[in-house]
Amino acid sequence: MTLEDFTDFAGDGTDEDGGEAARDAAEEDGGAAEVDGEVADAGSPPNDTTAPGAAGDGVEGNVFTEYEAEPVGEDAGLGVLSVSHGLRVAEEAEETTVKAFVTTDNRDAVRLGKYLIIPYPDGERLFCRITGLEYAQEFRSDDATEIHARRRMRRNDFSERDYKFMAELEPMSIVYGSGEDQTRRMTDRVPKPGALVEEAADAREIKTGLKIPEEGVFLGHLSVGGEVVRTAATPPTVDYRVKDDYGDGDPLAFRHTLVAGGTGSGKTHASKNVLRQYLDPDRTYPMDDGREAQMAVVQFDPQDEYAQMHDDNPALDDEIVRRLEREGIAYGGHDDTVALVPRVADATYPGEGHRAEQVEFTIPFSLTKEMPWLVAGSGLNDNQYPALLTLLNRFFRDYGDSGTYRQFLSYLDDPALKEELDETGRVHEATFDAVKRRVRAVPSGVFDADATPITDLDHTLVRPGGLTVIPTYHLPTSRQKEIVVLAVATMLIDDKLSNDPTSERIKRTPLLIGMDEAHNFLADADNVQAERVVGKFTEAAKQGRKERLGLFLITQDPQDVAESVFKQINTKVVLNLGDEDAIKSVNIPSTLAGKVPYMEKGQMVVYSPDNSEPVELKGLSVCVTRHD
Repeated sequence: MTLEDFTDFAGDGTDEDGGEAARDAAEEDGGAAEVDGEVADAGSPPNDTTAPGAAGDGVEGNVFTEYEAEPVGEDAGLGVLSVSHGLRVAEEAEETTVKAFVTTDNRDAVRLGKYLIIPYPDGERLFCRITGLEYAQEFRSDDATEIHARRRMRRNDFSERDYKFMAELEPMSIVYGSGEDQTRRMTDRVPKPGALVEEAADAREIKTGLKIPEEGVFLGHLSVGGEVVRTAATPPTVDYRVKDDYGDGDPLAFRHTLVAGGTGSGKTHASKNVLRQYLDPDRTYPMDDGREAQMAVVQFDPQDEYAQMHDDNPALDDEIVRRLEREGIAYGGHDDTVALVPRVADATYPGEGHRAEQVEFTIPFSLTKEMPWLVAGSGLNDNQYPALLTLLNRFFRDYGDSGTYRQFLSYLDDPALKEELDETGRVHEATFDAVKRRVRAVPSGVFDADATPITDLDHTLVRPGGLTVIPTYHLPTSRQKEIVVLAVATMLIDDKLSNDPTSERIKRTPLLIGMDEAHNFLADADNVQAERVVGKFTEAAKQGRKERLGLFLITQDPQDVAESVFKQINTKVVLNLGDEDAIKSVNIPSTLAGKVPYMEKGQMVVYSPDNSEPVELKGLSVCVTRHD
């Protein structure tokens, strides 16, 4: 028999290839087989509607009599809990089994990650999310047969009634109370069999279930699979905020933030939106002396993008502005923005991309008295580094704090100094020469340029409610950028952590240090200088909560950030990353890590254990400040 003969059989059950095939299919499908587009009961001729016993039951000839019928009531929810597929809540997550049967009309709307609500009889609700979806057999049958396959191949539609559609659920918490009095606890009871399963549609209930604060710094809107979660409220979105007060622990700004994302993922756009929230004049922090002070933000900028935050974004039309105001999101250019520009020989800062005030500064060589690694480069070993300290101490003892880099080079050219240190056993002549080579390798013009020393600009550098941007894009070499960034950042950290600070302004102001391309400055390395730098930032990260100092690190290579710094970070905002090592290094739950390579621009995963459950967000599509 050929394929063309497959449907060419009689309907009386006598055809050798047709009738027998129909009966076989009927037995396989639990009592029904489809023949020529019609469904025949097993054991009866496919088209015989006048079989004995049928007469008088509404049958006229070969046509069934049709009756009009309206269903009573309306379906609510997506489906119901199933016991046949397991219903168990246990202390161990892997021993918990909660599955729901999804009705036919709802199957196309169900997606992995959706948040659901299952009520208990006493009014409490189980908050959960979908972690698995599957089709299960409705009848005891074998759908891996020639007959079944070829029938399906001749149809364009899919018969949902032949299968059960099951959703596997992960209980996340139990929500109880109503309105503003809602709260949550761990899952400690099993829901009832057949309980209604509904999509979570109340914004406050969703926030309670996920432990998202009502107030704080706005990051984005809750989403699932790139689609923003919609509710019945106004606005219909669920805003995600990071705790920013002392009501329940320390503000998370002072427990540090990492923004990780590849090129084109939208990390600068997202970072600007977040930093703008910290600069809101209504956002203040209590100080030890009883004052309420605004945050100061110092942002190191390798691509000359952040000074644009001074300017308004012309794309913010009236409709977007109304929506931002309704959700309490700060927007618009920040007037108190200053571009603090490092002056270096043979380098000119164009400053054409923004209208912020520009102030030039230089790195005084006197900073090496406290930061000797600024002139050490990356080649000094454990023996040579102490020799550098000896030379610097002698130099500043003889020249005072006004000593310059050029004077230090001349100082090292004195053969009498080299001979004296060698004869006294303090610095071997070979070590002296090695240190001298490293010091001379410092790029010219990075110290003591014709501009105001950064040590005299502390009131410009740190301003309550002010944004200071330090651009380094115009600097010719990576070594110059490294010296500028690490010198200024270390000066800020030293004053924040010191009991006897050089600058009271820095000490007494809440401070957020933003560092783009952080992997270039805070990488693990096996040399003395890198150990000193990483150690300084590790100390800052550990003491930040007490001193109201926060780190806001931005990088496309999170795996290169020193582990000692990385493990102090509480809030991780992860945008699209294509590198497997980078994704693994951010250490987010595997269920979310698998989504990271597929996220579109502006999509992000937030992992902040002290703030909420791990969630997926979608950031604002329009930057709240200028962003070219």
